[in-house]
Amino acid sequence: MSDTATNPYAAVAFDRDRLILDHVPLLKHIAGRMALDLPGGIERDDLYGWGMVGLVNAADSFEPGRGLKFSTYAYSKIRGAILDELRRSDFLPRGRRERVRELDRVVAELAHRTGVAPSPEEIARELGVSLEEVDEILLAAKSAGHASLDEDVSESLFARLSDPDSEDPQGSVEWEETKDLLVRAIAGLNEQEKTVITLYYAEELRLREIADVLGVTESRVSQIHTRALYRLNRELAPRLGHES
Repeated sequence: MSDTATNPYAAVAFDRDRLILDHVPLLKHIAGRMALDLPGGIERDDLYGWGMVGLVNAADSFEPGRGLKFSTYAYSKIRGAILDELRRSDFLPRGRRERVRELDRVVAELAHRTGVAPSPEEIARELGVSLEEVDEILLAAKSAGHASLDEDVSESLFARLSDPDSEDPQGSVEWEETKDLLVRAIAGLNEQEKTVITLYYAEELRLREIADVLGVTESRVSQIHTRALYRLNRELAPRLGHES
């Protein structure tokens, strides 16, 4: 007699373990992508270990009856676990940490004043700095998983779109409308931002390869990528029912 026949929980445990093992490549993909935005003090193995906690939690709490694909559910859990640890680590130098907090304050004040998240250009004007300096601070904030700037609406959508097995839990019509929102939001980016987003997510080029295409440094590509995600999240979050 098999274990599953004598122990009804054996099949459940097997499914849980299988979910974890089958989605280790997803974990490695997320950790690898997030590592590109981090300074040298954080090792990719650290991200992998933190993300594994998220993957295990996802397997433990997953409810198939809700109709959500596990890869979609696990993506946010893995990324969230990594961001939680980055916040706790607080590895930013003191000067950069203060700049990130100042940016947080300006974003909150402008959003309260206008009712929408400010654009990078509006942030630059309020801070009295160049757009390139805002790019640097946004990247530092994203790398540290800081405050409201780590909203991953657009990255979650890209992850679902790139998953051939991903299904819309709300129905195909609503999912098509959501994809259409993403396409229109990308169309609103400037040419450089659109190029980085397209090469990074559609062509899956590495930042170094995109840097060669654009003729800029890898660090600059990372900054442009972060700014583009900020713009996309600013556009998509209110439309998809997320707080901006």
